[in-house]
Amino acid sequence: MADFTIASRRRVLTGPVIGVDDLDVVDPTGVSHHRQVVVHPGAVSVVAVDDHGRVTLIRQYRAAVDSELLEIPAGKRDVPGEDPELTARRELLEEVGLEADEFVLLVEFHNSPGFSNEHSFVYLATGLHHAPHDRQGVEEEHLVVTHVGLHEVPELIATGRIRDAKTMIGLLLARERLGG
Repeated sequence: MADFTIASRRRVLTGPVIGVDDLDVVDPTGVSHHRQVVVHPGAVSVVAVDDHGRVTLIRQYRAAVDSELLEIPAGKRDVPGEDPELTARRELLEEVGLEADEFVLLVEFHNSPGFSNEHSFVYLATGLHHAPHDRQGVEEEHLVVTHVGLHEVPELIATGRIRDAKTMIGLLLARERLGG
């Protein structure tokens, strides 16, 4: 593998959710290149499957695409040092009022490594039981909870009703793990 090195890094934006860093990256030939990187705390998401093979989804507004999206419950890793599974358990409870007896890590991935360092974890949650939710933020206050069968997932993706990447990844891996 070629040796690239980051020669310098300077924070040019600090926001409540993300930061933006200017980088000078030196390539293997010694030439310097300017890059901007979105610095993100990371995220978790949860495919919560009940005993009947139904998945809990949320429909919520996303300002970045000015649209409501159908998604699995998710959230930022905004508590420094918190284990990702604990974050996922907290987000599942906050958003949809569910706790789970079992959490299994399905996958970790980098969302958009061409410009961001965001690192996501997707969990499968089973053995679900209800608890009071504690929604945080205006979008969560207005989200709608819905349930779909795992067997419906391919059609929801093919018809564009599900357009969110983490949701597609999580649902397809959960279907495979649970046998469709």
